[in-house]
Amino acid sequence: MGDGRLTLTMVDTARVPPLLALAALVVTFLVTRGITRMIRAGRGPFRNVDPGGMHIHHVVPGVVLMVIGGFGAVFVEGGVVAESVVAVVFGMGTGLVLDEFALIVHLHDVYWSEQGRASVEVTVLTTVVVGMVLIGSSPFDVDDQGGLQEQGALLWSVNIVVGALIAVVSFAKGKFRMGVLGVVIPLVGAVGAIRLARPASPWAHRFYARRPHKLARATRRAARHDARWSGLRTRFQNAIAGAPSPPQQQGPDRDRDRDRDDSPPPPE
Repeated sequence: MGDGRLTLTMVDTARVPPLLALAALVVTFLVTRGITRMIRAGRGPFRNVDPGGMHIHHVVPGVVLMVIGGFGAVFVEGGVVAESVVAVVFGMGTGLVLDEFALIVHLHDVYWSEQGRASVEVTVLTTVVVGMVLIGSSPFDVDDQGGLQEQGALLWSVNIVVGALIAVVSFAKGKFRMGVLGVVIPLVGAVGAIRLARPASPWAHRFYARRPHKLARATRRAARHDARWSGLRTRFQNAIAGAPSPPQQQGPDRDRDRDRDDSPPPPE
């Protein structure tokens, strides 16, 4: 506006597609986890997809939906409605793929094992980071001739660069979650970058090898942190994704036919 006042628009149509993509990701992940838990427990009408005896993991349709949604976003020119449709398709595909992220990493089915928790971890972090990006990229549409938009874009760019550098240090110190969040909120990543590294991290191997006192401090701090938070994190993951099977129920055949496990699921 000419008088320098700010115009705030509660609804910015440019953010509708990414918001719908994020919502589709979360809903798809939760619905998929609910279905697999029902199959695992032998409840409901759902069954494995096993054409010709070959188990089809849901990462397969997930990749297909991501390809359709991704290329659709590149080529679509139908306005916000068409963009929203392909965004939902992409979000659904992403939810299916992230639900089997651990399968992609380990190259074998670890869905109901401890390693399978990586899928839940990555999905939660992805949701948080994308949500913060949507909020951080000015949730209200700010329009001002005084140049606030240009200044905001510059500050946002600097924020991303600094956050990425801090995140690298956090990753090296074995603090994956704080590193990911630090890409968007550098202050969070800075805490992880400044504090002692995890004892098994690359940073500890490189810088603490000849400093046993510091390595001992890092080990004690990591033990206190895990004792305080690991139980809460495990209960949260079990609540939304199901508890992993006991080790004696895991193995190649159990992994391949994970959803047809006839044994009762562990308590949640």
